[in-house]
Amino acid sequence: MENTIKFINQQTDNFKPEIGIVLGSGLGELADEFCIYGINYSDIPNFARSTVHGHKGKLIFAEINNKKVVMMQGRIHYYEGHPLNIVTYSIKVLKNLGIKTLILTNAAGAVNPNFKPADLMLIKDHINFMGANPLVGPNDENYGVRFPDMSDIYKKELRKLVKECAKNLNIDLQEGVYLATSGPSYETPAEIKMFGLMGADAVGMSTVPEAIVANYCGLNTIGISCITNHAAGVSETSLSHQEVIESANLAKSKFKGLIKEIIKNL
Repeated sequence: MENTIKFINQQTDNFKPEIGIVLGSGLGELADEFCIYGINYSDIPNFARSTVHGHKGKLIFAEINNKKVVMMQGRIHYYEGHPLNIVTYSIKVLKNLGIKTLILTNAAGAVNPNFKPADLMLIKDHINFMGANPLVGPNDENYGVRFPDMSDIYKKELRKLVKECAKNLNIDLQEGVYLATSGPSYETPAEIKMFGLMGADAVGMSTVPEAIVANYCGLNTIGISCITNHAAGVSETSLSHQEVIESANLAKSKFKGLIKEIIKNL
């Protein structure tokens, strides 16, 4: 970690961000708009590369609404073959850079039949269905306790702030439970039916490991999903990553507006 932080600080003149943002599929444009410093993941010591289309794989430092921000322009996924401690290494990096609040974004499929593509969903809780946990292994007391409480990851007061921001912008904001699978295959109709019975409103292949580690590290965490498609069995349409990108592009204007409004009010 020491080599990672030293390298990043050298590249950014010791830029000290207070807010971190992980930008999901098709949502990386915000980083391009405000970039002051940009570092490729492949250049950062101990940092894994992002290999997914739509994820540029850059760490972007910016100032938005007078707040210093660091953005991950694309994330590392479990299905890319990395163990979860590597997937979530970046969250510990953001913690060590000094952030206090983390905004996690993703593209997700709607399990809730009342949700539609291009909706935004505020995450109020999650279900880890990946079959693994990023905290497995020796515990580092510098970050958190061995058995961290997960009862209030997405804090009520922060969710209230996000709802007020959405209201200010006349954005209809859904709220629900996000369920994470390992991927990379999409879910079957039977699985989606089961997830609905379990209480999930949206499903995706990321975010939950990051949220677990962020909470473990004591970061204030906000989660927002861009609903990009109906999950298998909710509609008759076949699923594709291209559809995910297209729907994310349709929603990106209001999504960017909401993120900027949240940053202004934090």
